[in-house]
Amino acid sequence: MVSKAFIEHPLYVPQPGWTEQKPDDWWASTCEAIRGVLNGFRRQSIVSIGLTGQMHGSVFLGSKNEVLRPCILWNDQRTAKQCERINRLVGRKKLIELTSNPAFTGFTAPKILWLRENEPAVYAKTRKILLPKDYIRFMLTGDYATDVSDASGTLLLNVRRRKWSEEILSALDISMDILPNIYESPELVGEVSKEASDVTGLKPGIPVVAGAGDQASGGIGAGIVKPGLVSATIGTSGVVFAFCDDIRIDPKGRVHTFCHGVPGKWHIMSVMLSAGGSFRWLRDALGQTETQMEKLTGQDAYSYMDAEATTVDPGCEGLIFLPYLNGERTPHGDPYARGVFFGLSLRHSKPHLIRAVLEGITYGMRDGLEIIHEMGVNISKIRISGGGAKSALWRQIQADVYKKRLEMINIDEGPAFGAALLAGTGVGVYRNIVEACEKTIKVVDQIEPIQKNSIIYDKFYEIYHNLYPALKKSFKEDEKIVSSLR
Repeated sequence: MVSKAFIEHPLYVPQPGWTEQKPDDWWASTCEAIRGVLNGFRRQSIVSIGLTGQMHGSVFLGSKNEVLRPCILWNDQRTAKQCERINRLVGRKKLIELTSNPAFTGFTAPKILWLRENEPAVYAKTRKILLPKDYIRFMLTGDYATDVSDASGTLLLNVRRRKWSEEILSALDISMDILPNIYESPELVGEVSKEASDVTGLKPGIPVVAGAGDQASGGIGAGIVKPGLVSATIGTSGVVFAFCDDIRIDPKGRVHTFCHGVPGKWHIMSVMLSAGGSFRWLRDALGQTETQMEKLTGQDAYSYMDAEATTVDPGCEGLIFLPYLNGERTPHGDPYARGVFFGLSLRHSKPHLIRAVLEGITYGMRDGLEIIHEMGVNISKIRISGGGAKSALWRQIQADVYKKRLEMINIDEGPAFGAALLAGTGVGVYRNIVEACEKTIKVVDQIEPIQKNSIIYDKFYEIYHNLYPALKKSFKEDEKIVSSLR
């Protein structure tokens, strides 16, 4: 890493369960970040550019390439009815056969149907639909393009054949003309335009590769490009990511099978919607003291919460947390699921709540690992990253719950680093992506599971695993009542 920059942009929540951002905010932030990065070295040294970004978001462009409305994001839950309709139109079994995935609320296709049904005037003006990173590419190069990994999350791609599914598009009455062309992730797609050069400071003509969605790019940035390697990343969401030489599909649709950023390969992925987001919720709801301490000392509020959680034994004396604060994607695919503290008693205190949240998130990650293992994927090594890898306590909880040795690597900017490796591969800096990873990514630490803790966690994980089925019906009934009171 030579230079980096980080710029925030707003999140909009126009209704409960809705999440949106403005593509213009992304572009303004991108330009500012690029200018900041260029302060670190000579722009003439840049030989190519890679792209990555949040998946599934829908950017609707008009005839003059104007953005017609804010982008509907990956964790938006408004499309439950559209998902049910897609399952009826295509058939759930056929849908999984063609796209390797069931209909999830976060995916792109149900958002297109939602727009057509709820904002028909906007839909009528729509001439192109782009994913978030691909809108940035358009602004950089003027090209409409996407890559196979990001396209896998639209529910419009035949993941096995790595091309748009004519059968799905026909069933949903969506024109292929509205979609961008598809490329493998390291393929060269365009170059920086004069207009983009003027606002970013980049030299015009720099090649731009197709890039990859954040999870595939993060997998590359963590070196998950060979069989047996799995990553477990706890950020706002929680992702278990496994490499596959050949395509493997869960017939129950509990996890995703997507095209990898490695040409001709695939990955299996489980995604929790509120992993680190649950910990942030706890900080905001109950961590006023820790937040005040952060202001006084400069030490992160989460580190104070970690310290409190270390005073509690594994298993939290029977307190279990379900981290479904904004519905859940995998393995349940349920927009109505909600968070639960189970087993709360007079013995429990704030430190118990903190540790229960960390453990509950980790149980949810184990759900994904168990399904991937069930699908016959070898899991020999687990590499951890994200906020869940910064805490010594949480690292140990993960090792104990997963019952595996964990690896930490020298890279902490996974998706952006993966995009850079794709860019280098596209112009021949590396012969292929595997070589790129081998030359740049090193294991720097390992965490061994503590057997006595694993035995305890196995018992509580069994209870955790049985709670969702017991509560599923009640979650939906609760949401009906809440909706009727709005």
